[in-house]
Amino acid sequence: MGKKLIAVIPLWDDEKKSIWMLPGYMDGVKDAGGIPIILPLHSTIEDALEVFEKCDGLLMTGGHDVSPSLYHEINRGFCGIPCKAREQVECALYEKALEVGKPVLGICRGIQLINVLQRGNLYQDLPTEYDSAVEHHMEPPYTNIAHDVDINRNTPLYDLVQVEHLGVNSYHHQAIKELGEDLEIMAWSEDGLVEAVRHIKQKYVWAFQWHPEFDFHMNPASKKIFESFLDACL
Repeated sequence: MGKKLIAVIPLWDDEKKSIWMLPGYMDGVKDAGGIPIILPLHSTIEDALEVFEKCDGLLMTGGHDVSPSLYHEINRGFCGIPCKAREQVECALYEKALEVGKPVLGICRGIQLINVLQRGNLYQDLPTEYDSAVEHHMEPPYTNIAHDVDINRNTPLYDLVQVEHLGVNSYHHQAIKELGEDLEIMAWSEDGLVEAVRHIKQKYVWAFQWHPEFDFHMNPASKKIFESFLDACL
């Protein structure tokens, strides 16, 4: 059997008006035995879905803030300019992945968008909406630990990493506020923010607020996350 093809949501550069990609997302997939495929962004949704049909899993990457309109709120002035083309493609791909049962791995924006698409909502800006001394928007290098997370023992994430506490990196200013439907919390940060979830009605839809793509080459837990995703793409 050949290697698994993983559809990767591209990042978007507003200044250069072009798609781009952080190598860690691609390398994490490759290290776990898959072949990453960067999806089209400005072609039709039908074209993106046709490419995805040939893939075995979906990697929802970080990037732009999720549009507050997706969770029925107005922009209160702390969100960046959304990437509408990305949101349209990404929402359609996520819906298709659930429909056909393809595994999904969400990272940073990925966990936020998954929560919104499961009818949850977000803190639009942690510094102004969530009082905490925990560092959620660290400076590089992103292989350092920003804070700890507590892992729910009754979830498959604990089965995977076999620890109750894990040091993680952190680079975000938005986060899950109200949990979406059919999602289970797998980890929390020290200040109570949701850091990892899974979809309880899907074979494998896992998402993380931290960034395993930055340290999978040196952090066994991050490496296992990518490996669990590829293992699910049978």
